[in-house]
Amino acid sequence: MKGVASWLRLPLSAVAKLTALGSALSDPIHVRMLGLVASATPEGRGCCGLAALGVPADAEEKGLGVCVCEFEDYFQMGQSKVSYHVRKLKDAGLVREEKRGKWSFYSLNQEAARELLHETAQYLGVAEKI
Repeated sequence: MKGVASWLRLPLSAVAKLTALGSALSDPIHVRMLGLVASATPEGRGCCGLAALGVPADAEEKGLGVCVCEFEDYFQMGQSKVSYHVRKLKDAGLVREEKRGKWSFYSLNQEAARELLHETAQYLGVAEKI
């Protein structure tokens, strides 16, 4: 029962982090969106290529991330649904948002993701095994 007692004493902030992470990873769409953002971050891929519509991004700009319109196209859903799903990833601290006018770009928050996964492993008692 020693392990149970330590879980019961987890600070509320730690419980909130774990809950947000669980929520972010509990939906297949969230996981696929996270994968899209994660792959776009190191590739340095810019936006969806809608420069003619006024997207404020240069094609050569590195590390900009994924634009909402790219999510809309890839997942075949409207902006409000995309925002709902991306908010779960933001709430967990896995992605960061950069606003440029009315456009939002999302990139992987690598440091926060690494920290969240490490903390989760610690809570589960498997950190030294990873």
